[in-house]
Amino acid sequence: MSSPGSSASREQVRNSALASLTRREHGTAELQSKLTAKFGDADLAADAIEWLLELGYLDDIRFTEMFVRSSIAKGRGPLRISQELRQKGVDSSLIEQALAEADADWRELARERLERKFPRPATDLKEKAKRMRYLQYRGFFPDDIFALVNAER
Repeated sequence: MSSPGSSASREQVRNSALASLTRREHGTAELQSKLTAKFGDADLAADAIEWLLELGYLDDIRFTEMFVRSSIAKGRGPLRISQELRQKGVDSSLIEQALAEADADWRELARERLERKFPRPATDLKEKAKRMRYLQYRGFFPDDIFALVNAER
């Protein structure tokens, strides 16, 4: 049986976890890490995570799909999306599945970002390099970047 002090701590952690989820969707590993850092107790954080999973409030598949959709809308490429999700502790197979299901035309998205940022074609190698760095930072495939930048007039 738990003492009243630990019960209050358990409720505090659960309330904090719920509050985090009301602000935005989180991945399991990300929320676990956040709660452990905030409260200094991995067991209480794990208990809160388990509770949220049982209630269906926490779902890595849903989180990953939402993150991918949101990132595509922000003009990010698959490499950057993948990297950010890995940093948040999402399983690689979930990342691959969500990117495949997104069914995005990455080259077209890169072209749109390029035209939006640089409305006029590059006139020299320095400008081409700047465009390549921009698309690379956004997380697009090198083949797509070279094809788009070299296709500019």
